[in-house]
Amino acid sequence: MIELPIYNLDGTQVETISIDPADLGSEVRPALLKQAYVITHSNQRQGSARTKNRSRVEGSTRKLYKQKGTGNARMGPVRTNVRKGGGMAFAKLRDREAFRTALTKKMRRLANRNALLAKLVDNEVKCFAELSFEKPRTATFAGVLRAVGVDRTCLVAVDGANRNAYLSARNLEDVDVIRIEQLNAFDLLNHRYLVVDKASLKAFLDGTCWNGAKEVS
Repeated sequence: MIELPIYNLDGTQVETISIDPADLGSEVRPALLKQAYVITHSNQRQGSARTKNRSRVEGSTRKLYKQKGTGNARMGPVRTNVRKGGGMAFAKLRDREAFRTALTKKMRRLANRNALLAKLVDNEVKCFAELSFEKPRTATFAGVLRAVGVDRTCLVAVDGANRNAYLSARNLEDVDVIRIEQLNAFDLLNHRYLVVDKASLKAFLDGTCWNGAKEVS
């Protein structure tokens, strides 16, 4: 069992919770995490590269001059790729779907949970009893992070209804905020620390945080 400390907003440990590694894949699986990371990264490609081949370039298809008798090299239409303004010999015509690949649902879910396990093993999860604020204030949230030793990139995962925590954290440098149901391997691996409240973490572990919403990859 992994014993995860629970902190209050002052950075004082108030309790611990036990997490069974078997619920998160038992052991860290580097090959699966790399596969999930690479696929997610590839799927984010815009895929908007466009160059024109000779069929897409405007211009006449008429042969510029006769084949023989002019003393010049033989030449076809103006749209040929060997002339200035002509089409590209190997035009880029890909779209976004050309780059898209996918993990199976079971692999995606396991990768998301296994990335959390990797964070727990490395003591990079900072869990709070609650992340509730009377009003949004960036300086207050910055103090909360300093209190638990967050000094690198940080991913904050909170319930979608926790508006004050979202507004307090979103303007901090090197801090990204997502809803707990959006927690995924790619974002976890892209940040050093995960900051989460106890209720949201339990909802993720129990699988109750989606409430009918689709789990993201």
